[in-house]
Amino acid sequence: MTEYKANGVVGDYLVYKDKPLVRKDNMFCYGDMKDDYVLFLMVLTTKTVEVGGEAGKEIPDHILVQIMSTDESKSPSERLAKQFEKNGLYDAIDIGLIWLDKLNRK
Repeated sequence: MTEYKANGVVGDYLVYKDKPLVRKDNMFCYGDMKDDYVLFLMVLTTKTVEVGGEAGKEIPDHILVQIMSTDESKSPSERLAKQFEKNGLYDAIDIGLIWLDKLNRK
């Protein structure tokens, strides 16, 4: 955990590539609200796997990825810039970050 300070928001967040990654239940949010877009990930399904000899560990399986505009003057439907689904959290974050970087550079 790293203390993150931006736009008057101060807190201890997991920081990845200098931006906060916040998790609440099955939802993840990555990005800085001062950027034009942020990344939302929703875990739709999980699967049970054996990890280190222990059975019954649940990991994210099917992920809905949304890249949303931070412009609050737009309606919620207009704020959705890109949406897709991926299998596995790694693939979802990997592709999501590529699109997020591309959209934030415009």
